Amino acid sequence: MLEGINYWDELKDSPSQMETCFAIFANVLELDERGEPINEKYAERRAATFLYQYCTGTLAPGEPDLEFWEVELY
Repeated sequence: MLEGINYWDELKDSPSQMETCFAIFANVLELDERGEPINEKYAERRAATFLYQYCTGTLAPGEPDLEFWEVELY
């Protein structure tokens, strides 16, 4: 999804956007009873969706909008 997008240049001067990206990953990540991640790739994809949208101004094709709970900072 992020191939060809130099997101580091976009985020290096905007730490709050990096914080949002990390929050999305943490909010979406689910753990099993042993504390092992069960949907790590999906959590990565949702964080990448945010990066794509932040860098391009549009959602990646086929990706649903981010939900309010996914981007919530605690």
